[in-house]
Amino acid sequence: MSIEVSNLQKFYGEQAALGGISFKVKTGEIVGFLGPNGAGKSTTMKIITGFIPASDGKVKVCGLDVEENSMAVRRKIGYLPEHNPLYLDMYVKEYLDFVADVYKISNKRERIAEMIQLVGLEREQHKKIGALSKGYRQRVGLAQAMIHDPEVLILDEPTSGLDPNQLVDIRKLIKKIGKTKTVMLSTHIMQEVEAICDRVVIINNGQIVADNSAKELQHQQNEQVIIVEFDEEVSVSRNELKKIPGVQQVRKVEESTSWLLQSNKEGDLRKIVSRHAAQNDWLIISLKVEEKSLEQVFKELTGKK
Repeated sequence: MSIEVSNLQKFYGEQAALGGISFKVKTGEIVGFLGPNGAGKSTTMKIITGFIPASDGKVKVCGLDVEENSMAVRRKIGYLPEHNPLYLDMYVKEYLDFVADVYKISNKRERIAEMIQLVGLEREQHKKIGALSKGYRQRVGLAQAMIHDPEVLILDEPTSGLDPNQLVDIRKLIKKIGKTKTVMLSTHIMQEVEAICDRVVIINNGQIVADNSAKELQHQQNEQVIIVEFDEEVSVSRNELKKIPGVQQVRKVEESTSWLLQSNKEGDLRKIVSRHAAQNDWLIISLKVEEKSLEQVFKELTGKK
């Protein structure tokens, strides 16, 4: 197990930032750590990396207790904070040389060249960091986080503020890195989670409210939503559809003969609607399940309606 968090608590004065959270990240997983602003994401990541201490609870990285083996843990972790701290007056290659010296890397010349190639900085390596776009600065941040070849990468909002092209490049890079390392990343971009993460952990008000794959989270919610299209000659009203057993909400799909029906009850809503339509001679042209998006699931779990 790469990361083990057990009953983790953090207080700032009397304010509880983390209320006893627990989760694990397996070796080789890419885990998305989601939550609204102020939920406790960055606090959790800073505790895992040894940047700040916990008030209570335990964190282990690669089997090592973060509090008891702080320096050994830091050698196993690569960390990219939310606000990527770089020396803007240094050249890219010069900065990576400096970081390599901090980690006392013996073959630093080869390692720097390897990192520059991995993150796509060949053309930018002789430029000052301050002259780079945000996308390339993020690449420099990823390079410094990986230069000591850590087993675990902690990335806090690694794609924040990037343009669409930069987003695609950084996502591909993280996916590539995830083939050989354990990655835990925080983000507010749901498409990013669906594209690159094996699992999703959602935190809200300092508590874990969900822990599963994105697909499973979408399927776990009890709500059923279907879209049913009737033949154009069928005249059916909203009130008639609301009388179908189990249907709780009805919405007309604009400029069509389709209706969106929603139910929170058990049983296959498609079968119930098909049976009711047959009894009333309503000819159904199509009937499909409308999957709830990860964004909708996130809003429900974090109380943002």
